Amino acid sequence: MTTRYERIKMQRRMQRRIRQVVEERRMSRALPPFAAETPFDPEATVEISPRAIGRAVAETI
Repeated sequence: MTTRYERIKMQRRMQRRIRQVVEERRMSRALPPFAAETPFDPEATVEISPRAIGRAVAETI
């Protein structure tokens, strides 16, 4: 039987481990530094192929 203090201590330790694992996974999946340097223009137009639209027929206006 563990005391209340020991249970709280174990929960905190486990939470620290979980946070560490989550942070490691986040860093491992992060974009490489060179990709982050390329600027992103939200106003840039993106070409969508007709296949990407699905069953709807895309007509040019």
